[in-house]
Amino acid sequence: MCMKARSNKDKCKAAINLETFKRMVYMPLILVPTPIGNLEDITLRALRALRCADIIACEDTRTTSILLRRYNIKKSLVSYHAHNEHDRSESLLGKLREGKVIALVSDAGTPGISDPGYTILKMAIEDGIEIDVLPGANAILPALLLSGLPPYPFLFHGFPPEKEGQRRELFTQLSSLPCTLCFYISPHKGARHLNDMLEIFGDRRASLVREISKIYQEASLSTLSVIHGRLEVGVKGELVLVVAGYDKDYDNSTANDWKSIIPEMLNDGMSVRDITQKILKEVKGVNKNEVKDAVLAEKAKLY
Repeated sequence: MCMKARSNKDKCKAAINLETFKRMVYMPLILVPTPIGNLEDITLRALRALRCADIIACEDTRTTSILLRRYNIKKSLVSYHAHNEHDRSESLLGKLREGKVIALVSDAGTPGISDPGYTILKMAIEDGIEIDVLPGANAILPALLLSGLPPYPFLFHGFPPEKEGQRRELFTQLSSLPCTLCFYISPHKGARHLNDMLEIFGDRRASLVREISKIYQEASLSTLSVIHGRLEVGVKGELVLVVAGYDKDYDNSTANDWKSIIPEMLNDGMSVRDITQKILKEVKGVNKNEVKDAVLAEKAKLY
């Protein structure tokens, strides 16, 4: 009897064509997260959605093609990026009204979070079209945990504003918040942005997390001044900056006095290793990586 029931069930499945299956299983618009570095960081559900979609809207067709080739997915691609987001959203909305299933991806991570995607998402919701957002790869949560700073509560802002006035106003608004703060940072603009942050936040503890899920992934807990020094020298890759929240009991005016003696020790010919060990021995409550980064940053300025 069980075998007969299973046979009937299989026949029912076979009778359902692909279009009916898609309508039963998938929302018309699906936001699909994609890997941020390692192509293995994609879910089975995301791959299934990409295979079943009628159209894949992507930030850069060349980048998405690499992922699709890896998993032997052959689909029609349309570009959807910051420069055509509004116009393309209108045309994609028309496809959704026709009953097409559209998978939206960005180059890396979750669409709509510091990447194109929110416009079509908002338009679909206002039009009464059902949407789905799949869980998956993102840079913020790994960076937050790798930083070593308290993971909750936290606030993610994305990239700081380009205009100095807007940037400083933002940092002033955030300066009194007790939660951990997360930002995306550009390697070429980071030093300038951290100048403002240092002036407004003070020299807080912070972590620069680089190249998440890639070969050269690293996370170093130090201070904003140390990270500023690294960015001035030059840092490559995708960067996430995690900054400690406001702490009324933390006095950063004296917490980093040990940094002032580094240039003198370097001028005396001491090695990075010897300076690091000396400071760790004489100063309580400092992190080895924080000290080493500070010494390397100061050495880069001198030489």
